Amino acid sequence: MTLNYDILVIGGGHAGCEAASAAARLGSRTLLLTMDMTKMASMSCNPAVGGVAKGQIVREIDALGGEMGRITDRTAIQFRMLNKSKGAAMWSPRAQCDKTRFSEEWRRTLENTPNLSIWQDAATELLFDTSGQRPVVCGVRTRMGVTFSCRAVVLTAGTFLEGVMHCGTAHAEGGRAGDAASHGITECLRQMGFETGRMKTGTPARLDARTIRFDLLEPQYGDENPGKFSFSPDTEPVRDQMPCYLVYTSKEVHDTLREGFDRSPLFNGTIHGIGPRYCPSIEDKLRTFADKDQHQLFLEPEGRSTNEYYLNGFSSSLPWEIQWEALHKIRGFEDLQIYRPGYAIEYDYFPPTQLHHSLETKLVAGLYFAGQVNGTTGYEEAAAQGLMAGINAHRALKGETPIVLKRDEAYIGVLIDDLVTKGVDEPYRMFTSRAEYRILLRQDNADIRLTPLGHEIGLVSAEKYAHFIKKNTLVESLVAYAHAQSVKIAEINDYLKSVGTDPLTQGKKMYDLLMRNQVTFETLQNALPKLRKFITEMGIDREVIEEAEIQIKYRGYIEREKFIAEKLHRLENIRIPEDFDFHTMQSLTIEARQKLSRIHPSTIGQASRIPGVSPADVNVLLIKFGR
Repeated sequence: MTLNYDILVIGGGHAGCEAASAAARLGSRTLLLTMDMTKMASMSCNPAVGGVAKGQIVREIDALGGEMGRITDRTAIQFRMLNKSKGAAMWSPRAQCDKTRFSEEWRRTLENTPNLSIWQDAATELLFDTSGQRPVVCGVRTRMGVTFSCRAVVLTAGTFLEGVMHCGTAHAEGGRAGDAASHGITECLRQMGFETGRMKTGTPARLDARTIRFDLLEPQYGDENPGKFSFSPDTEPVRDQMPCYLVYTSKEVHDTLREGFDRSPLFNGTIHGIGPRYCPSIEDKLRTFADKDQHQLFLEPEGRSTNEYYLNGFSSSLPWEIQWEALHKIRGFEDLQIYRPGYAIEYDYFPPTQLHHSLETKLVAGLYFAGQVNGTTGYEEAAAQGLMAGINAHRALKGETPIVLKRDEAYIGVLIDDLVTKGVDEPYRMFTSRAEYRILLRQDNADIRLTPLGHEIGLVSAEKYAHFIKKNTLVESLVAYAHAQSVKIAEINDYLKSVGTDPLTQGKKMYDLLMRNQVTFETLQNALPKLRKFITEMGIDREVIEEAEIQIKYRGYIEREKFIAEKLHRLENIRIPEDFDFHTMQSLTIEARQKLSRIHPSTIGQASRIPGVSPADVNVLLIKFGR
């Protein structure tokens, strides 16, 4: 047993697990400090991974060499590709997972990771070396009195920092039901000059499947031919999928819920933390959408070997007896029994404008923040931050430059840039609308965008990289084949009429035909035996066909977004000195001087995205630094 490590990760949630895994696999001697080893990457809220924009993030984590996608595939019980009726930029993978197996698989993975040790305990104090110009983190003290020394710390404490749970008028300390809160870290960092705040999240009641009338509910099945998250060849699509169910509230349900509003900690001033706008509690929905008599809910299984179900959309901190009464008035729930009621939780966070893009804090060297402590919400957002923090903590110790993904390279880049540049005034959740380059940042091409980088930094294995090269070569071959092959009128017009598009008046290249919405590789094979033969002989699978088809159909849009991104890169390349005093620039507006002084952007591109910095202010900065 050693008490000295390169990197110490505080917290065993989704951020902490990715951070510890990445740092250790890259070669740093790493310690993961967690309060409960049986709850590694616990799905404290809904038992699912992915969704709109979140699914893109998970595929990016996998492309970079993170673990979330592979563990999701191994524990999935249902897979759906959302938004298939829309354009490819909106397609988003989502999987229901076996909650217990997901955590077990993470623990198995971490316990078998070289260079990684695990210690079950709670961190109570961070230790700093203040002898230099900038404080440096140098250790952690635990509740059990153990002192670990280290060269870097990644703080991923989730909702545990000074956590308080609320259910009606009852409240108790805790990071989640059954787990104690973490004390000491917030005060320690506040004394070092960090700004802190409070946020709030919540979770719904858990239901006993034995008491639900599933025959009265509307099933929601997974995809007929399910995909998977990981690009690795060592995972398989889910089999024997379990259905979810659609459930609806009613006016009667709403009236019952309103009877408890006077005892709601959200409405009577008990809760001061800011909650997530895009994942509101059921009482928030009733107040915000007072004219609606019905809300759609999703009933989701928590695993194959449990009767526990999660009621997505019914998060609540109302008194338990109000929740109980209202649930019984939902169709199919007349005889319902529950395992536990819903509750809200308040916790400390640190405004993320106090971070560099590497996720290292500006105040203390070697200290990184990731996950909900940065004001985000969601497993996927947390895991992405943890991965980048683990990578950059390791690289800093090796004297290497940090990995900072650009906004046109990854949703992870959008996420971190938004946090560091704009800050948060509510729990941050990723949406496709937050990205300017959605056509470039598709879920299908995450490996093309990021696997070379993952291989370069050392997280993507040689085997996985060879698999990527093979797939990419096949995509290029299929696109080239479509470019080269001419199609005659006689062999194609009957097919074109059958799919509802205009017949040809002269021969065309296969590539041009595929640019029509109605024409796909899948159906075109039936009309063109030579295409089917090529695909079969080359061993081209569904994933390769999909990627090639998207590149063909969206070529114009892709090239346009690339052109715009390249133009804006010029602003990202104009650096601003780290210690520059913006208050000396009287030609800037007062608001711009205040915002720029608080955030200290590293480039003019970052400065241009700060709320309150106008285009005129950007021009002033260009005159100052652009030459």
